[in-house]
Amino acid sequence: MGRINNKHMNISVSELIVRYLERLGIDHIFGMPGAHVLPIYDCLHDSGVKSVLVKHEQGAAFMAGGYARVSQRPSACIATAGPGATNLITGIANAYAERLPVLAITGETSTYIFGRGGLQESSGEGGAIDQGALFASITRYHKLVERTDYLGQVLNQATRALLGHEPGPVLLSIPYNVQKERVDASVLERIHFPCQSAIRHTTPTGALAELIRAAHAPVIVAGHGCIQAGARETVAALSERFNIPVTTSLKAKGVVAEGTPLALGCLGVTSSGDAYRYLVEHADLLVFLGAGFNERTSYLWDAKLLTGKKIAQVDRDAAQLGRVFQPDVAICGDIRAVTEELLAALEADAMPPKARDLLDGHRAATPPPASGGAAQEEAFHLIQAFFSGLARRFPRNALVFDDNIVFAQSYFDVSDRNHYFPNSGISSLGHAIPAAIGARCFAKDSPTFAILGDGGFQMCCMEMMTAVNYGIPLNVVVINNGTLSLIRKNQFQLYGERYIDCDFANPDFGLLAQSFGVPHYRIETEADLDRLFAEADLTHAINLIEILLDKNAFPRYLSAR
Repeated sequence: MGRINNKHMNISVSELIVRYLERLGIDHIFGMPGAHVLPIYDCLHDSGVKSVLVKHEQGAAFMAGGYARVSQRPSACIATAGPGATNLITGIANAYAERLPVLAITGETSTYIFGRGGLQESSGEGGAIDQGALFASITRYHKLVERTDYLGQVLNQATRALLGHEPGPVLLSIPYNVQKERVDASVLERIHFPCQSAIRHTTPTGALAELIRAAHAPVIVAGHGCIQAGARETVAALSERFNIPVTTSLKAKGVVAEGTPLALGCLGVTSSGDAYRYLVEHADLLVFLGAGFNERTSYLWDAKLLTGKKIAQVDRDAAQLGRVFQPDVAICGDIRAVTEELLAALEADAMPPKARDLLDGHRAATPPPASGGAAQEEAFHLIQAFFSGLARRFPRNALVFDDNIVFAQSYFDVSDRNHYFPNSGISSLGHAIPAAIGARCFAKDSPTFAILGDGGFQMCCMEMMTAVNYGIPLNVVVINNGTLSLIRKNQFQLYGERYIDCDFANPDFGLLAQSFGVPHYRIETEADLDRLFAEADLTHAINLIEILLDKNAFPRYLSAR
């Protein structure tokens, strides 16, 4: 970096990285030490950043993602070179898909042995695996830091990627010898933090207001962008003031309180189809607010959802406008600002509320979510009762991370004060437990639930010991049916019941909970469920909750793939 300024402290690169974490506001880092990151770990020892030892590096990346999702600020994970880094990939890929500001720090062999076959080398030299190439497509910025003279520029780039308007994960791979080199601490003073001012929309909202005035049966399709923009209250006010029903993407459950008259529930192939039917049969205008139109949400891009309707789309990302469908009105801007302006314009014009006749008729004709015959209702009764009990007992402040989205999508009414985090991103099973742990590290007073099938549970169950080791309260809810449900469903519907590699034996969950040193609740009857809610400490304890389900039961509304 040139000549050292004596006015500033000379510190190691490892200490500089830890101070950088502190400057970003990161107070937890999730990972597993290895020889190639021990200098950084040593500097963490006396820092303000708490290190959390995971059981597998994939869990570290999922924990960092869960922390970022709840906190809406940067988080961090750390792994050693080679297998430590490659084990992060799935969790980092998920963060990339979710646009989460996750900083991944990995070690590397010393630069002077690059290409010479160093242990766990991943420099890309001399036939070694190329860690940078592996992460290139799943990070906003990645850098192998081979020297210190450009460290300031590297940290500026990393900061811009983490905190910009389109955030995402960043990888810094730092060789062992570079970690131990000395630099001027003033590098930190030259880091530029991007401005987080709201995006200003330039397209007038008048055309959108006119579409809503002219529509007989408009529907708001709210996506995760509404949550990111802090637009929940404004969207709810727009809906309630003018009797406009709201359906949401799975990630946006709870934008408006579900179970209320104007809430249609979720769109999506794993939902009950209530919202789908209303849109197809009645809607003449769809207003997409921060919502994409992906495979799940669109019912495999079913044309009936859009046919014969006017379409409006509001999104902060201009690339999303018209990406899947052609809107009649498109507005790029901050969703909260746009909806506030729209609400004010419609109120100024004294637009009357829309008639409720179509919505009321639809409600009267819609069967209960589990409807599909008495056998269907009985098969899913306990799961439905569990989610109903969860919604009643925790109307606010709960964090629910869900691997098994099928049941929650239709049975769990999320209030606008709760937080539901589905298996989205790259839809990786096994994310719920570590993501919930990461989230609870930030939201220390929030009752936290990880909902998993038994297949997903076995991918990440040892992270329960991470929660035990650090005293992190967590409720792990396992749906025990001894099968990969959606695989079995597809093999039933599409392959003539030729089942292969979907069934398996489970461990004894009671004994497993005993080995973890946590309470176990086995739910086979309503009485068991009543006992759970009456006796279990679901806020401050770690619990393993097992709900039994017939392996041959799956909702008949699920479409075949």
